[in-house]
Amino acid sequence: MLTSKQRATLRAKANTLEVVFQVGKGEIDEQLIKSTADCLAARELIKMKVLETSMYTAKEAANALAEAVDAEVVQVIGGRFVLYKQKKENSAYAELLTETKKRK
Repeated sequence: MLTSKQRATLRAKANTLEVVFQVGKGEIDEQLIKSTADCLAARELIKMKVLETSMYTAKEAANALAEAVDAEVVQVIGGRFVLYKQKKENSAYAELLTETKKRK
C-alpha cells in the first residue's frame, strides 16, 4: 500500500509519461490484462487512457486492471489513469519511494 507522499512522488514521475494502452469499447479481456502485466513488469509505472466510447469509467478500468495484475492505482484524472507495480529486482522507483517514506 502506497502512502500519500509516495503516491505524490509517483504522480510527479508519471506526469511526463506517454499513454501506453487504451481501454476501448470492448471488455477488459485477458489480452489487455496480459499486456498490462507485461508492461508493468518492464516499466513499473504506466499511464493508460479510457476512450469515451468505453463502457468503463477511468476509475472502474483502473481498479479492474489493478486488481487483475496486482498493481496500485496511483492516479485517475479525466479519462487517464496511472498504475504502479514494483519490480522484485532492479526497481527504478524503490529507492525513491524509500527515501520519500523516511522523510516523514
